[in-house]
Amino acid sequence: MIKISKEFKTFFLVLSGIILFVFGYNFLKGQSILKKQKTIYAVYSEIEGLVSGAKVTLNGLTIGSVTRTDFVTDGTDILITMSIRGDVNFSKESEAVLYETGLIGGKAISINPIFINNQSIKSGDTLKSIIKPGFTELVNRQIEPLQDKIVGTLTSVDSLFAGVSNVLNLDTQNNLKSILEDLSVSLENVNKASVVLSDLLISNQKNFSNTMENLSISSKNINSITDSLASINFNRTVKQYELVADNINQLLLKLDSNEGTAGKLLNDDNVYLRLEAASKALEDLLNDIKLNPKRYVHFSLFGRKEK
Repeated sequence: MIKISKEFKTFFLVLSGIILFVFGYNFLKGQSILKKQKTIYAVYSEIEGLVSGAKVTLNGLTIGSVTRTDFVTDGTDILITMSIRGDVNFSKESEAVLYETGLIGGKAISINPIFINNQSIKSGDTLKSIIKPGFTELVNRQIEPLQDKIVGTLTSVDSLFAGVSNVLNLDTQNNLKSILEDLSVSLENVNKASVVLSDLLISNQKNFSNTMENLSISSKNINSITDSLASINFNRTVKQYELVADNINQLLLKLDSNEGTAGKLLNDDNVYLRLEAASKALEDLLNDIKLNPKRYVHFSLFGRKEK
């Protein structure tokens, strides 16, 4: 039986611990020593919150990690080195999206894959970079306009208070006090008037009731009158008036013409002249009778005629 020394046991134990530590560390970083890895790159203008060891995901699955962050040679942009699984295939036209994992979770990189036939990502390829606004940045964008409005409102309120302070000097304050006192007196008078009015309504409640009953009776009488008026056949009455008006119109037309005695009397001048001459002759006859009645009336008590 081979006897193993304590030194060898210790060495074996330390070596096993180192191997387990390396495997565990790479496992936590999303890397595997036994599997083939690809090294790809992306360039960003700023990576605040992104550190080495941050995960690289594809559709939510961790496929690698960020291994290094450094400035681009002769520039201020930042070059991100990522190590991903070798069995993952997508084209180099895909996008590396830098996003915020949460309020306190830092940042990570998500691959937005684009698949093109016969094209697969290779070690050394550089992906297109996109920075996705985080929750904090979105909140800041929403709050910034509101902040400007609040500042403007506070400025307006400050100006308003300054104007009010200038207006409310000692004289104005005394005037306001006087107005408030007068308003208090007016309200007290209104209260007294309302009490008097209430007492008046209570004392005359019976009279008001009688008045309302009379108004109700009057309303019923008005309704009966309107019902009577509604029962009248106004159309028939209007037609009768139209017939009478038509007859009167025909009569006036006849009078205006030379037809009939009345028409000739109104329109023929000769008839007027004849009537005037006859009236003149009759007037002369009456005058002559008055002057010489014996010429026309012969009367004798004894039957003798006077010559």
